[in-house]
This record gives sequence, C-alpha cells and structure tokens, in this order.
Amino acid sequence: MALPSTAPPTLLVVDDEPDNFDVIEAMLSVQGYILHYVSNGQAALDCLNTVQPDLILLDVMMPGLDGMAVCRQIKALPQERGVPIIMVTALDSKQDLSRCLEAGADDFLSKPINRVELVARVRSMLRIRQQYQQLASFNAELESLVQQRTAQLQVMIDTDALTQLPSRPQLLQATSMALQSADRSKEGAITAPMPDHGVALAHLDCDHFKLVNGAFGYDVGNDLLKAIAQRLQQLLRPGDVLARMGGDEFCFLLHHLDHPALLESWTQAVFESFAKPFRVANCDFFMSVCMGVALADTATAQPETLLQAADTAMHRAKQQGKGSYQVFDAQLTTATRHRLALETDLQRALEHQEFVTYYQPIIRSATGQIVGFEALVRWQHPERHLVPPGEFIPCMEETGLVVQVGLVVLRQACEQLRIWHQQGAPDLTVSVNLSVRQFDSPTLVADIDQMLAATGVNPACLKLEVTESALMNDAEAAIAVMEQLRSRQIQISLDDFGTGYSSLAYLHRFPIDTLKIDRSFVQQIHTGNRSHQVINTIIALSSQLSLSVIAEGIETPEQLQFLQALGCEFCQGYLFDKPQPASEILLKRPPSRADLAASLLEAPTVPT
Repeated sequence: MALPSTAPPTLLVVDDEPDNFDVIEAMLSVQGYILHYVSNGQAALDCLNTVQPDLILLDVMMPGLDGMAVCRQIKALPQERGVPIIMVTALDSKQDLSRCLEAGADDFLSKPINRVELVARVRSMLRIRQQYQQLASFNAELESLVQQRTAQLQVMIDTDALTQLPSRPQLLQATSMALQSADRSKEGAITAPMPDHGVALAHLDCDHFKLVNGAFGYDVGNDLLKAIAQRLQQLLRPGDVLARMGGDEFCFLLHHLDHPALLESWTQAVFESFAKPFRVANCDFFMSVCMGVALADTATAQPETLLQAADTAMHRAKQQGKGSYQVFDAQLTTATRHRLALETDLQRALEHQEFVTYYQPIIRSATGQIVGFEALVRWQHPERHLVPPGEFIPCMEETGLVVQVGLVVLRQACEQLRIWHQQGAPDLTVSVNLSVRQFDSPTLVADIDQMLAATGVNPACLKLEVTESALMNDAEAAIAVMEQLRSRQIQISLDDFGTGYSSLAYLHRFPIDTLKIDRSFVQQIHTGNRSHQVINTIIALSSQLSLSVIAEGIETPEQLQFLQALGCEFCQGYLFDKPQPASEILLKRPPSRADLAASLLEAPTVPT
C-alpha cells in the first residue's frame, strides 16, 4: 500500500491502441504526471508491483483479458484496492456504464476523449487517491500506537510496578505452563514421592506490615517491600518464579520438589532469610512472614485453584501466629467454608438482635450475699438454640465484630442494672468484659458515655473487666483510658490475673479496683500443687494495694472453704449458680450465709 509522497503521481494507461496512449500523454503533458503504458490486460496485472500506479486509465475493449476482467482482478488485490480506475470506453449505454461500476471502476471516460474532461476526472481521482493514502497512513500510525500501548499495558499487567517482579496474572500463566509440563512428564513416570513432580505455590504474607506504613509512611513501606523482594529473589532456584500479589504478599512458583525434605529445607531457608533486619531509611526493620504452601494434585489441577489453596493455607498459618507456615489439605477448605459461614451468621445475628446477656452472680464469701453479676454474652441461634461462647467469640475477636456485639452487651447490662436498682437493690453491681479490640477502640469512652446517658444507670455500679494483654499492648495509652473511665466513677477489674504478661511491675500504676484470680489457679487447689501459693500471693498483694479480689471458677465447697480461709473477699462460679438470663434470676432468692454454711464442710487448714 503506497503512502503519501511528494513525488509526482504515477498513471498507468492500459490500451491495445498505442495511438490512444499518445493522445492521453499529449493531453496530460503539462500536468507533470509520470505515465506508463501497457498494451493488454495481462501486462497491466504483471506490472502493478513495479509501477505502483496512483491511477489506472483502463480501456474496456481489449483482446484477451478485457477491461472488465482486469478491473475485477485488480480490485480483488488487497494492496491495490485503493487505486482508482477510470474506464475508457466507446460504449455509452447506461447498461454498459453500469457494468463498469459493477466491475469496480471508480469513474469512466467516453471516447473520443475530451481534454478538459480527462484532466478534470484524473485530478478528481488523484485527489481521492491522496485522501485514501492519508487515511491509510493515519490507520497505520494508529495501529502502531495501539500495538505499542497494548505492549505497554501487557508489561504493566505482567510486572509489578514497585518491585519489578512478575504480577499475579503472570504467575498464573507460569503456573499453568508448569502444570501442563508436569502432566506430560507424569505420563512417563511410574511413581513420584510428591504429586505432579513437585509443582507447588508458596504464598507469603508479611506480619504486621501495616504498622510500618502507619508509623513511617508509605514511602518507607514501599522501600521496605522492595528490600524484601530483593532478599526473596535470592531464594529462587532454576525455573522458580517469584511474584508480588499486591500489598505485602508474595508468592513462589516452585518446581521439582520431588521429596518432602526439599520442601522442608526450602521453607526453613525462607524463614532464615528474615532473621537479619532490613536496613531502610536509616532504620533496621525486623520482619517475619507467614506462609501457606499448596502442592499440585488432581484436586488443584487449575492455577486459580492451586493459588486459592495456597492462600487458604497462608491464612491458617497467620492464625497460628507470626512466623508460621501451613501446608494445604482438604480439611482446610472445609474449615474455611465453615469459618466464612460463621462470619455471615454472626453478622446476621447482630442485625436480628440474636445476642443476649446472661448473668452469673458474684458472692461475698464471708456472708454468701450476692453483691453483683458478671454479664456474659450468649448467642440465641434461631435453629441451633444457644450456641456455646467458645464457638463464636474467637471469630468475633478476629473479625472485629466483638466491638459492636460488646456494645450490645453493655447496653443490655446497663438497662438490666437500672431495673435491679429500681427493684430495691441499689448497691448491686454488674461487670462487663471488654475485649482487647474494644479496649483499643478510639471511640470506647464516647460509646460508654452515650450508653450511660441513654440508660441512666449509676456509673459507680458498673465494672469493666479488662485483661492483662489489653493493658500491656500500650501501657501508657491504657492508663490514660482507665483514668478517663475512673473519672466517671466506673470501676475497673483486671481479669484473668496471673495468666498473661508479668504485670507486677506495672500493677501499682494501673488505676484498677479489683483483681480477678483466674479459674485455672482455683481448679488446681485440690491437686496439692503450688496454686495455693500463687493465690495467697495475689490476695496479699491486693491487700497491700487496697484492691478487692474475686476468685472465679469455684465449683466445689472445698475450693470455697480454702479461699475463705485465705481471706478472698469475693467468689464466683458454678458452686453458686451458672449464668442465667435476667428473667430467671429475678425468680430466685439470693443464697444466704446459712444456706452456704449448711453445704460446706469444716474449713481445712491452709498450707503455708
């Protein structure tokens, strides 16, 4: 296809009479055209590539191939389709002229040729030819730009812009090729220690990477990601592929893991590579990763399925704690589906108000008097009835739904406490647990203020129970929050004391009112181990710090007698009552000291 040119236009004259060419040449002599002449149709077809005409003047009546046949053949050639053809004919009937147009002619001239008409029609056709060339040139440039842009976009799709590693689509393509190659190799193999000749995906996720972005900014975070990518590249073996999946996640495509020991060795090398800090922005960052590995087999024969399996295993590894890894098996899929279904059910339960509050009494050990209740969340499932707390509370913690559910429990507890006060028990208290997520919530104090205003309950009768881990995440911030709560006369209890961090050095700094001895110490009293020494120490320490003590998990009269002898002020457990809805508690008479004394044996001597 000819492109626009500054050279004079080239005309090809096809006529079996040389005199006709002489006439045309004479009429166009002053126009500056380059004219070529052939005497028959076949010669015209043969010279098209060499002459490359911009316009063809074609006689209709010729021996051999006539003008109609030549015109049709020229117009059938893709590279010549844009060359205009003027048919020169002595025929003047409308039927003959129609046949010329049907053959593909663009215009026609009648013999004898008129100079003015010839010049005008040639100029018109050359102008059309020039426009066609310009359009073709524009299309060619546009196609070239599209191809270049397509190539650029393909690079962007296949390559991660930050680390220059292959991207997720490129990894999937490489995985597909690896699986196809493994299938071909497997046809000739008799046995293989690992499925599909060791093709595997290892999905890595950096632990707590968001802390880096939050503390140092995204620029430092991006530099750290590039440093991590460079270190991971050092673990690549021949044929392996390392891709960035987005965020702080990477994935290896591994080949030739023909023995489990090879996978174990490679995994260990990954974790060891993170032992040294990453030097970024003049700071040393110690990072760790969790990893999920999926080995290709008949159940994960598709790249997307294999990647999904590796991702599932990685998330299970993260549940085990930082620096963990998990190899995928079918049970993980079942567990993941169950977990997703549970999350959906919990969200629905919150919307349908299925969470209810049960209350377990807290007893003054010296008198047997009920002094308060601990509020405990329960899930009243429409089909499963009462779901055990241990089945759904961990899921709420991990998803963050515990913050919203915690507010529901707090509201219900405050409303019930106000009712009890109105029924003649103005000194009764209610304890409500705050999870780590709730305690870290930036709106915690505002939410509690709103709850107190809405329910009108006396804040001095409200106790909030927090765990040691909630306080030790950020001791200074925890102290500030507790001071705000104490300024509202709300009491603070330290739950599960002695089971978490060693907080004795901080205990005098925390503005708390009560220590709760964990049930694990109480339940070990009868075994003769050292639990009694721990309990004795906690009670003595509480006395020195002017803190009250509650022992929870009391199930036997012997445990109660022991705690009474140690001077434990308050007790809680199934010995007194299990958690009940408020409607059932109101029907019961609080146990008197005489009731308790009748059920207890003589208090044993407390070992020293």
